[in-house]
Amino acid sequence: MNRYPVWKYVIIVIALLVGFFYTLPNFFGEAPAVQVSSAKVTYKVDASTKARVEEALKSAGLTADLVSLDNASVKARFGNTEDQLKAKDAIQKALIPDTANARYVVALNLLSRSPVWLTSLRAFPMYLGLDLRGGVHFMLQVDMQAALAKKAESLAGDIRTSLREKNVRHSGINRNGQTIEVRFRDAPTLAAAKALILEQFTDLQTVEGVDGTDLKLTASIKPEAARRVQDQSLKQNITTLHNRINELGVAEPVIQQQGLDRIVVQLPGVQDTAKAKDILGRTATLEVRMVDESSEASAAVGGAAAVPFGSERYLERNGQPVIVKKQVILTGENLTDAQPGFDNQTQEAVVNLTLDAKGSRVFRDVTRENIGKRMAILLFEKGKGEVVTAPVIRSEIGGGRVQISGRMTSMEANDTALLLRAGSLAAPMEIIEETTIGPSLGAENIAKGFHSVTWGFAAVAVFMCLYYVLFGMFSSISLAVNLLLLVAVLSMLQATLTLPGMAAMALVLGMAIDSNVLINERVREELRNGASAQAAIHAGYDRAWATILDSNVTTLIAGLALLAFGSGPVRGFAVVHCLGILTSMFSGVFFSRGLVNLWYGRQNKLKSLSIGTVWRPESETPVKSN
Repeated sequence: MNRYPVWKYVIIVIALLVGFFYTLPNFFGEAPAVQVSSAKVTYKVDASTKARVEEALKSAGLTADLVSLDNASVKARFGNTEDQLKAKDAIQKALIPDTANARYVVALNLLSRSPVWLTSLRAFPMYLGLDLRGGVHFMLQVDMQAALAKKAESLAGDIRTSLREKNVRHSGINRNGQTIEVRFRDAPTLAAAKALILEQFTDLQTVEGVDGTDLKLTASIKPEAARRVQDQSLKQNITTLHNRINELGVAEPVIQQQGLDRIVVQLPGVQDTAKAKDILGRTATLEVRMVDESSEASAAVGGAAAVPFGSERYLERNGQPVIVKKQVILTGENLTDAQPGFDNQTQEAVVNLTLDAKGSRVFRDVTRENIGKRMAILLFEKGKGEVVTAPVIRSEIGGGRVQISGRMTSMEANDTALLLRAGSLAAPMEIIEETTIGPSLGAENIAKGFHSVTWGFAAVAVFMCLYYVLFGMFSSISLAVNLLLLVAVLSMLQATLTLPGMAAMALVLGMAIDSNVLINERVREELRNGASAQAAIHAGYDRAWATILDSNVTTLIAGLALLAFGSGPVRGFAVVHCLGILTSMFSGVFFSRGLVNLWYGRQNKLKSLSIGTVWRPESETPVKSN
């Protein structure tokens, strides 16, 4: 009656092994480390970078506990902070000979002390949130009005080009805030322009009016199109922030949207607020210039002569110098989009650029006049310029669509498109909230959270053992398994544990024991009704299951509501809460019954159960079940 088949015990053993191995990394603690990451998207961190780091450490007489390459960064782990600081200086000296043009970021970090065999199983500790590890928190307000004004400026240039191509005469086009005003001298011309705008610019809505002796057509962005512009601006800003924060060497940054126009940035482990502000507010500028292909420039490339007057010397991604003219043809303000793709004829990886009306017109004229010559696309960041690509102009390029090629791989095309698309912020941002949490406060929060979970578990276990004796011990073991599985699942998901998450763990312990209380009381009730010991166990688990399921499902619904509509600490609490409910149903019912069946299932002539005192109201005399 009360015997599990072998396959159920196999499931229990597998769950315990998985829980043990994936929980284990959380107990090894963290070790000081040095992290090497790329300062720019165009520079790669690969196996050759790892070899250079190892060579630098060897030359400095330092031995790292572990040097690994993962997530596009090299991490070297050490036994103490003294070796960590020496290693940082040695690696910086080897990888960054010119600090003014740094290709890599060498940052101090903390890594898990987990052994290699655990790491090979993809067993990693949970990430610690800002309130547990310390760091900085920023709330950024995105200027959506500036984003809409920028879009209106771009549309005004497009309208001007379209009216000229269709030979529709006007008296002037002006942008007034987020609206575009076009003046005409007669009604037929206004009607023709209105029809053209409504046909070619579906994101605009128009209103006719009179301005003195002229007729005026006012075009404004539709509400749904404005929301789309705002969403795109917010997403581009988030992408740009991700790229910039890589420079800080933060392992687990949190960058997420909050509300319609705000972005939350949390940088665990970062204490330098000034540096974080500098990087978040950094600007990048894109420029298009012609390459100087004169004989003087060719001599300057090899270093045999000085750079000609009116030209400048920059480096490509591979370190090859390029002499470009100082005259700027186009800037990033004329670029509306950049996407990776493939050439239809050669199947080579390319980057497809989309220019606005002004940029399209200028680019068409320049390419027509410079066929066979090279054009350089430069990215300026912190006053330092870099040649992203310098292709040869094969033919006149019109229509506002430009294709960049040059023996790029698919990954390089993706990186180049990302650089060009997200090199600068789509809309200005302002820091409206700033919080710094020190590491000592984080360590204190960890200690308090750990004590709350530990003492909460101990109190519940003592009560259960005293009140339900052996069944209480089974319940306590099930509760420990629940905590083990919960930590393992959080570690497998690489979830970020916060202080509210630790509070949710303590709450889950109290809620998880409810299942065992319901089962134990149901078993007692069956014994009071005269059922045999084996029948009481069987009926107790079967009849308590429906109540346990109902109570957990209703609680899970509340947790999912917190997860769906909450933000920040509320979501951290909800994640642990929901996962804890699922693991408690497994441990409290499936695992608990497995223990009981293993202990009592093979006793055919079982006379009594060790479940504490069974009260019999009808006789008013308690019977102690032993």
